[in-house]
Amino acid sequence: MQKAEKWFQSLMATAGINLNGTQSWDIQVNNPAMFNLIRRQGTLGLGNSYMYGWWDCASLDVLFHHLLTAELDRKSGIFLPQLFGVVRAYLANLQSVGRAFEVGKRHYDLDDGLFVAMLGNTMVYSSGYLGSGAKTLDEAQLAKLDLICRKLHLVPNTTVLEIGCGWGSFARYAAEHYGVRVVGLTISEHQAAYARMHCQGLPVEILLQDYRSYTGQADAIVSVGMFEHVGVKNYQTFFDTVRRCLRTDGLFLLHTIGNLHTEMAGEPWMSTHIFPNGKIPSLRQIATAVEGRFVIEDLHNFGPDYDFTLMAWSKNFQACVQKGELTKQFDERFQRMWQYYLLSCAGAFRARNLQLWQFVLSPSGVAGGYQSAR
Repeated sequence: MQKAEKWFQSLMATAGINLNGTQSWDIQVNNPAMFNLIRRQGTLGLGNSYMYGWWDCASLDVLFHHLLTAELDRKSGIFLPQLFGVVRAYLANLQSVGRAFEVGKRHYDLDDGLFVAMLGNTMVYSSGYLGSGAKTLDEAQLAKLDLICRKLHLVPNTTVLEIGCGWGSFARYAAEHYGVRVVGLTISEHQAAYARMHCQGLPVEILLQDYRSYTGQADAIVSVGMFEHVGVKNYQTFFDTVRRCLRTDGLFLLHTIGNLHTEMAGEPWMSTHIFPNGKIPSLRQIATAVEGRFVIEDLHNFGPDYDFTLMAWSKNFQACVQKGELTKQFDERFQRMWQYYLLSCAGAFRARNLQLWQFVLSPSGVAGGYQSAR
């Protein structure tokens, strides 16, 4: 047995994972070249070798639940891609204004058919909310949209700024159900075009614009699933921008994935293939940037609901692949990459390695105290 294979087999065994075993979470080896690649590149090599078809697993989500529950991501050592990522993050602002539109072009501007097939009727690309008793993906997403509106205490004829408006789902919901005017910002041309069509006839304005250049004012501000693209070096600028644009008696809701550990750089495979320059914040990083700028009125963690959401997206995506509806646009390597992305994230939320936070912030504190919603 080669040294790299022995190392990998021993590492997997500590998490109850066997090579070529019979459990659904066991790794089936198709090409032994995977061992040297993983030994050199760590998590980047693990994901790349799966994309190449060098290994398979019947239940990727369960595999990653095992890996992360055993904390193998932290016990397996530092690899060159991780080290390079940290150094690069320290030396450069990877989420500068000049780089802001890169993730839009490489991720959110993928063929709209992919997201239409995956996201369901709501076209919401963030975690649903099951706390309302929702049973389906669409119900969970609508419950999440309503939860946000209730947390912001929205009232008719007020203005809401949405930083990272996606395909216009929140803007449409808030305008239709709460009678507000919405200005949505996005760095994706495809999202902007879709959102304008989606919100046609409603008091909604969609701008293809980086948050840092916006100069308007709003009664309430919301940002859902966008803060993961801001980057550590820009956290203070982000909250300064929100503070500048928010009226003194307004509320800001921040919905973001959260990391249990404070890190400078994003995960190498995810940053390379899925979300360029992405960086999941820790609670410490958010609190440090918020300090002196806002009062934290409410913090709500419903991370396990993201596991449900990702599994539903994966099921939708796989159903379309099996029907041949996406094969012309996306080859087998892309399909493996996308499933790896969805299911590895599902496993991470199931292991509680990743969190999902909703913060409600106010500029100076709500007089008499903030009344939260669940």
